[in-house]
Amino acid sequence: MTATAPTQADQDHAAPLRVLICDEMNPGDLNHAGFQIDYQGNMDRAETLRRLPEYDALITRSRTKVDRELIDAAGPRLKVIGRGGVGVDNIDLDYASLRGLLVLNAPESNNVSAAELAVMHLMAAARGLTRSDSKTRAGQWDRKYLGLELKDKTLGIVGLGRIGSIVADRAQGLRMHVIAFDPYVPESKFERLGVTRAETLDDLLERVDAITVHTPLTDETRGMIGAPQLARMKKGAIAVNAARGGIIDEQALVDALHSGHLFAAGVDVFVDEPPAPEHIFLGAPNLGITAHLGANTFEAQERVGAEIVSRVLDALKGDVSKGAVNAPALDAKTMEALGGHLTLGEKLGRILAQLLPGAHDVEVTFRGEFPADPAPVVTSVLVGYLSGRTDETPNMINARALAKERGVNLAVREEQTSPDYQTEVIVKVTSGGQGEKERTRTVGGTVFGRSPRLTRLRDYRVELEPVGFILIASNQDKPGAVAKLSNLLGTWGINIAGMALGRAEKGGQALFTLTLDDSLSPEQLQAIRDLDVIDSAYLVRV
Repeated sequence: MTATAPTQADQDHAAPLRVLICDEMNPGDLNHAGFQIDYQGNMDRAETLRRLPEYDALITRSRTKVDRELIDAAGPRLKVIGRGGVGVDNIDLDYASLRGLLVLNAPESNNVSAAELAVMHLMAAARGLTRSDSKTRAGQWDRKYLGLELKDKTLGIVGLGRIGSIVADRAQGLRMHVIAFDPYVPESKFERLGVTRAETLDDLLERVDAITVHTPLTDETRGMIGAPQLARMKKGAIAVNAARGGIIDEQALVDALHSGHLFAAGVDVFVDEPPAPEHIFLGAPNLGITAHLGANTFEAQERVGAEIVSRVLDALKGDVSKGAVNAPALDAKTMEALGGHLTLGEKLGRILAQLLPGAHDVEVTFRGEFPADPAPVVTSVLVGYLSGRTDETPNMINARALAKERGVNLAVREEQTSPDYQTEVIVKVTSGGQGEKERTRTVGGTVFGRSPRLTRLRDYRVELEPVGFILIASNQDKPGAVAKLSNLLGTWGINIAGMALGRAEKGGQALFTLTLDDSLSPEQLQAIRDLDVIDSAYLVRV
């Protein structure tokens, strides 16, 4: 079922479109021509269930649970669900999508507030605010404590999205030097912000006096700053996490504070919220804590209410370009024709994001006769390439806009025939240039029935089902390479689910790919690279 926006004739009809706001917020002006907006903050569930069938859109905050019961109660009239703020944990997204309901949020509304809280934690940690406050309240007048000036210190920012960019601006106002690590942001943005680019996370950690993290929480970023990473920082550094709990490993952070390796730290987020009374943060020295208050300012709450109302009204008028969390379903005919290719496109994008992040050019080539216009496949490639790497969750609605915002140039080519398959999708990404060595990566695939298959990695032909973990290794085309690698994996108890071999010419460079049932640790991947028969090795998760 697909939600369809009303036509202009529908909007000109005497009956206005109706919007129900059932949670407390500051929605701004509620007088909009063609709409009736009813604000009923803190409406109880029974009343919401009873009245919802009368409305075209529902706007909530985190209090109201938009589950199957509520969605079913709404009936066929409901078209849009708006969630003020970033998270949509209180909404059953899968069921809303199944019912053809568009779900929107307003993630940008709290950017300034979240950034200012991170800077507050940075300044409080530098001057020992938490330590001095607790001692003074306990009757200890300790004026011997020496804090740190931030002027001329170097701040490392992990994640240079919207919030990270605001933090960079505020830190520069404090006369700090700013270095950032974000492989998914183009060089032009670093230049525009006057921020030095770190090529690797380790490079950043070794150069800074303080770090602050501003990334989404994904499999890639969970625990990305643990004990080894904190150990790379200067003794007496500061760490701040006002993004998502778990990006900085909690135990590692506490250990670094107890040992004195870190001067101080500040956190606004926990892995489990609210924290248990015995949580390790609560007894850690020189650690400032707030209760996930990043969005909690009068100004942010006012913006978020007005912004989500505006986006819901735009969506009801047919403009779904802003704030879409899920994508309206493609029509059944297109889904039937392209379903396997849409999955393939997203998988190709995910692989390339791990092989070459931060591309400035993405080129998609379609070979052969596709059963429908393949344009949606281009968008699915971008969804895969951007997943987990932007402040907003990419989807079939916003992926092209997010790519443009990050400076990605998109090109599409079509070739009427494919020499090897009925259809083939080939994606090439390019990064570097302007003084930096240009690098490219290419992957390709096809669909057997509705099942995606990899057909190309770089200039090598392969045939592999893109599932789970894929180990991509290159070597000289000599006997024994596969056997040595297989034996090593066997000693670790890692099962090989599939294998594909490819070579440019006999005795030359060769490539083989293995699908694995389990991931590899960094140490295991390095051990593979150290094999005398292996030239390079990469692990990607599809």
